[in-house]
This record gives sequence, C-alpha cells and structure tokens, in this order.
Amino acid sequence: MAKSSAIHRVWTYVRHVLTAWNTTGEGIHSPYLFQIVRFVLRDENSFYCFADIERRREQLQRCEDVLEVVDYGSCGSKEGMHVQRRVCDVTNRQLESAKVAQTLFRLVNFMTQDSSRPLEILELGTSLGITTSYLAAVNSRNRVVTLEGSEQVLRVAQGIWKTLRLENIEWHEGNIDDTLYKYAREKLDFVYVDANHTYEATKRYVDYLLPRLDEKGILVLDDIHYSSEMEQAWQEIKNDSRVTTTMDLYHCGLVFVDPHYLKRHYKIRI
Repeated sequence: MAKSSAIHRVWTYVRHVLTAWNTTGEGIHSPYLFQIVRFVLRDENSFYCFADIERRREQLQRCEDVLEVVDYGSCGSKEGMHVQRRVCDVTNRQLESAKVAQTLFRLVNFMTQDSSRPLEILELGTSLGITTSYLAAVNSRNRVVTLEGSEQVLRVAQGIWKTLRLENIEWHEGNIDDTLYKYAREKLDFVYVDANHTYEATKRYVDYLLPRLDEKGILVLDDIHYSSEMEQAWQEIKNDSRVTTTMDLYHCGLVFVDPHYLKRHYKIRI
C-alpha cells in the first residue's frame, strides 16, 4: 500500500470513529432497520459455521503456493494484468476480515428468517472464497452466485467450498465487466460488491444492480473509504434518488431501496 493511501485510510478511520453515533439504533424510525442495527450489527455471538470457515482461512494464511492472478481493475485492459502472488499474500491482503464477513453472515441470516422463500445472493469478487462461504453457509436453500476474474484463484475457492460441503454456490470465471451482465438475476435479495475498486466501475455496477434489488434487499459495497474516488462514488450512491437509506460501517456501506424508508444516512461502528 502506498504511503499516501495508508495515510488516507488512517485519516478516514479516525474520522469515522469520531463521527459515528448511531451504534444502538436510537433515532432510526423503521423497525426493520432498527432491528438490523440493534440485533444484527451489534451481535457478537458465534454461529455454528464460523470456526470451520476460519480454520480454512488459517490454512490459506500458511499456504505459499503461487497463483497467477488476473487484475482487471488496475490496468484498464479487457485482458487484465497477470501477476504472480502467493496464496498467503492474497489471503492477508485481499480477503475480507472475519469481523466483516461474519457481519455479512448475520445480515443474510436475519433476512432468511424474515423471508418465506430462498434468497438470491450475488457476490462480485470471489477471491479465495472465504466470504462466499459465509454467505452460502447461512442456509443451503439460498442460492449464491459469485463472480471472479482469476481462474486459479477461483480453483482454490472451489476447494474450500468442497471441504466445507457447500453445494449452493454457482460460480463464473471471467472479467466481471462481462459476467455481471450475463449471470445477475433479475431480482436480487443480497448483493456484495468487492470487485474493481475504481469510481467508474463501482458506479457502473451499482447503477446496474439497484433496479434488480428487491424492495427489502440489501446491497453491500466494500471498501467505501479505500480511496478518494471510492468515497466520491459512495457519496453519489447515497444521493441517488433510488436509494433511501444507507449505513456507513467504515469497512463497507449498506444500501437500502425500500421506498417506505426515510432518506437517511447513518454512520455505525461495528
């Protein structure tokens, strides 16, 4: 990470800690959103599958096998930039933290209990499949579609899912700029965007996904404070007329489109 980028992340984190206020749900008018803040985001209980998934993360952290990783976000090329990286380096630098991944699990679990049908879940950016595992482990009836640009990275993820016996995951390899428009369902309940961290790509993905998000659905945008251009994208997404409520958790942002919600933005510590 470049020095200027590291300074940016430190500054935005300090700013978030100093300005986040709605940590217990007070002042949130919607009972549904209040429950999410009070009983989901603040939940610290461990679920049955957490230990198994984290054991797989620990295995990846010790693995020094070298993968060919295709980076579509940095070079602006349809073919992508091919680089060699060790599995342990990808694990430590690119995987979502256990804390955030488990928050995503709790969100999907909350939505599953409130739904009379299986959920349609879409993930942009599979990486080594740890976060995908959390999304899929909630309920085997839910369908998880995950998109990844690197074939060798996806192969490792498939091995993880096999050992965890997760059979409700559908994966597609290729540039997400192509696969998103082929494999995204017409109606989505939960979307996790952790792919090309540029302003242009982020806005394009969200613009395509918002009309597909169910009224009670949640779109989660990762690394909203990763850079100044990601912060700009996040600000414009908050102001989008199709978006009613957003929650800034620092590491990611939650986007809601239910027209019954007030136009509000909350900063919440988790």
